[in-house]
Amino acid sequence: MEKKGIGTVCVQGGYTPGNGEPRQIPIIQSTTFRYETSEDMGKLFDLEASGYFYSRLQNPTVDTVAAKICALEGGTAAMMTSSGMAANFLAVFNICTAGDHFITSSAIYGGTFNLFNVTMRKMGIDVTFVSPEVSEEELQAAFRPNTKLVFGETIANPALITLDIEKFARVAHKNGVPLIIDNTFPTPVHCRPFEFGADIVTHATTKYMDGHGSSVGGAIIDSGNFNWMAHADKFPGLCTPDESYHGITYAEKFGQGGAYITKATAQLMRDLGVTCAPMTAYYVNLGLESLHVRMKRHAENGMAVATFLENHPKVGWVNYPGLASYKGKALVDKYMPNGTCGVISFGVKGGREGASRFMSTLKMIAIETHVADARSCCLHPATATHRQLSDEELVACGVLPDMIRMSLGLEDASDLIADISQALENA
Repeated sequence: MEKKGIGTVCVQGGYTPGNGEPRQIPIIQSTTFRYETSEDMGKLFDLEASGYFYSRLQNPTVDTVAAKICALEGGTAAMMTSSGMAANFLAVFNICTAGDHFITSSAIYGGTFNLFNVTMRKMGIDVTFVSPEVSEEELQAAFRPNTKLVFGETIANPALITLDIEKFARVAHKNGVPLIIDNTFPTPVHCRPFEFGADIVTHATTKYMDGHGSSVGGAIIDSGNFNWMAHADKFPGLCTPDESYHGITYAEKFGQGGAYITKATAQLMRDLGVTCAPMTAYYVNLGLESLHVRMKRHAENGMAVATFLENHPKVGWVNYPGLASYKGKALVDKYMPNGTCGVISFGVKGGREGASRFMSTLKMIAIETHVADARSCCLHPATATHRQLSDEELVACGVLPDMIRMSLGLEDASDLIADISQALENA
């Protein structure tokens, strides 16, 4: 078999045990690794040989799971991180330094918005936010001579706006920079951004990939499609010698498909230490083994609840990528024809107070700062994940004051609807 189905990769990708070896991936719970000679270890430090010497940089268990995620997305190299936020930070910081600039869709997760808008500005990296529905001409106008990348989310959290990946990729490539896509919500089961022109993909593995609220983690995957050397003047970190590794030029030594992840591991993970623990990677792998089955159920429950809410008199509005009324339905049909995710957003009549009353009346669906779990949960973004943002920034992110974000889990749809129905009646 040359090309395996997504379900087979979920179950068996990244690890093939030999004769008499463990069927489940081994947990290599070790910080260090023994070598016979200093010369052998020295080759690892010089990036002249592959192997392991300290788990802050690389660990066999973590690399095994990264290889599975890489295969699921159809990439050439991948790494895991301590969180999805760490993945997004490293993905950008790997090619941006003080004095650089990048462009991002404004409809992104509130934590990522704050990372870009506050923290990275403090580091001397400027950012321009654009509407996810921006025209190609407007997007082009946001570019500067020092622009190094474009960023967006496949399905924005919590605005649930679907990004036109091909449009953003087209303009990014016209300007000689890569497109980075956070693909957390649809996962590679429902969308593979590399097939539509994205160059780098990130994930919060905390969400659907883990799927059981057991571990916090992230991942970065390189498509291997972006030609760094063709734009060497824009990316000196990849295309000029790194003196901290004896003058290695990553794009030359590791090629188009390996340079980006090697640099992120050798430089950024070495210095910042946002490491994924072996046990975390093990938990993520357990989740990945059922990802293709769970995503179908999440999407089915999302559609059932969204349809119910859309027809309820006490609900002011509903936003879900599976609905026929969804504003970006044509994009969903193009990029995610087999389903999207289990997250919906809606507004209960009565504004902020109505949302609060509704949520406090739920019995089975819990109020949590989480999504993409086997158990259904919800929260009020304006007073939780996005509470640091101004009213203007909230609107830019697609977050309305009355918005409730609800993540539908794997329970029976009839029970979820019954809980929501009684809460609407009793609020």
